Amino acid sequence: MFTTPPVVKNILIINVLMFFATMSFKSIGIDLDEYLALYYWGSPKFMPHQLITHAFMHANFAHIFFNMFAVWMFGRNLELFWGPKRFLTYYVLVAIGAGVIYELYLTYDFSVMNALLTELQNHPSPVIFSQFVKRYIPVGMDPNLTFQLQHVITEWSRDPNNPMYLESVKPLINDYVNFKLNIPTVGASGAVYGVLLAFGMTFPNTMIMLLFPPIPIKAKYFVLIFGLIELFSGMEHNPTDNVAHFAHLGGMIFGYILLRYWRNKDIESY
Repeated sequence: MFTTPPVVKNILIINVLMFFATMSFKSIGIDLDEYLALYYWGSPKFMPHQLITHAFMHANFAHIFFNMFAVWMFGRNLELFWGPKRFLTYYVLVAIGAGVIYELYLTYDFSVMNALLTELQNHPSPVIFSQFVKRYIPVGMDPNLTFQLQHVITEWSRDPNNPMYLESVKPLINDYVNFKLNIPTVGASGAVYGVLLAFGMTFPNTMIMLLFPPIPIKAKYFVLIFGLIELFSGMEHNPTDNVAHFAHLGGMIFGYILLRYWRNKDIESY
């Protein structure tokens, strides 16, 4: 039950090596995330290879530990069942798919933000600015920023036609847009969620013991619950949440498409 097949073993090794390499290079002033993390394709830092390399980068020890534990726990069963070639193909494709779906989500999110900012520019209003702050600015993480923004919105509401307020918030808006444009995304989570989906579809009635709460649950329900959590978390659009929920969903979506394609192809071949 503790067998670790070759592809899973090498995925674990590569991720661990990249994690320690990232930490080591940072200690001498070189940030590998600048080259290997995934950036929005509208960012000057974006490069096509990041669609796969981001899946071998991690932010901290807890991040890599839980991702690699999931790869080992669920991926080894799939590799033993499918064989190494098909499992490797699946893992790489769902990792890329997760990146593509997340880029599409960011494109949509930027279009919403730009529309909001265009409306604010054309019709300056504390209400519109408040909507921008609520959707995008993680004010809860900085009490001073929260106080300043609430003060501006309150004062602007008392004098809504005063153009001074729009000018005063433009530097904040520009800083945030530049910040959002260059946020790096790292982690194997998109691929992990694809692996999780494949496990649930391949072994749907296998019982999994949860840690919290410690109860058994069938794999198909386990996958469904995780998918719904990611969907609701992504739709909530909490600006203080730094988890790429739509990358997780992207791994599941690509995984589902690939599994359906393989099943239809296998049936036709038979």
